[in-house]
Amino acid sequence: MSLLLPLLIFFGIAVAGAMYGMKIYVRPKEAMDRVVGGVQPSDEMPSHPSLAFHDLIKRLGNFVPQSPKDVTVMQRRLIRAGIRKESALKVLYGAKAVCGIGFPLIALGVVAGSETDPSNKFVAVLLATAMGFFGPNEYVRRKAAHRQKEIARGLPNALDLLVVCVESGLGLDQAILQVSKELEHAHPEISEEFGLVNLELKAGKRRVEALRNLAERTGVDDLKKLVAVLIQADRFGTGVAQSLRAHSDFMRVQARQVAEEKAAKLGVKLIFPIFFCILPSLFVVTVGPVAMKIVRELVPMMQNI
Repeated sequence: MSLLLPLLIFFGIAVAGAMYGMKIYVRPKEAMDRVVGGVQPSDEMPSHPSLAFHDLIKRLGNFVPQSPKDVTVMQRRLIRAGIRKESALKVLYGAKAVCGIGFPLIALGVVAGSETDPSNKFVAVLLATAMGFFGPNEYVRRKAAHRQKEIARGLPNALDLLVVCVESGLGLDQAILQVSKELEHAHPEISEEFGLVNLELKAGKRRVEALRNLAERTGVDDLKKLVAVLIQADRFGTGVAQSLRAHSDFMRVQARQVAEEKAAKLGVKLIFPIFFCILPSLFVVTVGPVAMKIVRELVPMMQNI
């Protein structure tokens, strides 16, 4: 009963706050204007609750104090995670505020009725606060790392296709556009990045600047090397196809060496699973019957002596 009362109070406050937020902050007309670009929606078109929650979190993000250095780092991390909306940073800070307040309240409601030590309750609430405040940052970091891994995985195929396009007579800009179209379904992450390079080139940026933006935007080391090769080929007037072919061979050799290194480490990594998981079961199968026979026959004989 002592645990049920704080939970009921918490859920009552949460439901009341959600209803008040949906009543005050939800403006379906403005949300639909943003979606359809200013076209007046029909009156019978319903508003989606996710738009209300998104708008509420964004409004909360406006009240969270932001350090300029932290804003720059988080903005770069959001871009590398593939989240490029203007309100992404505000939504992130709003999520940190909601989770930083909600998680401690939930933890407080859970540990309030328990008989544990007060210091342990304080540690649990403190851990919930840290988890709620730093959890969105960790989510963005993991998503950015996963996207970088996918880009690095699709880069060899993109490079081979880029070599084929350039050697067939296409210019570098047209080859980048063609690779972006061909890899749209197989590797959507690198296709999106190449598409952004093409848009920057159409907007009037220099090729060198667009390629540098690609390297800075993704943060993938292999892609940075490719960008450096393309910039050097464009600066010194060397053949782009020849440079790409040489870099493709280099990446293929490097991938083979990385695979050989992982294969060489496999024997050492298997020691611990074998020692802790396989050997105990082998001992049970081989030594178990002998031990049972000793316990059943030899021990009584020794006791009778």
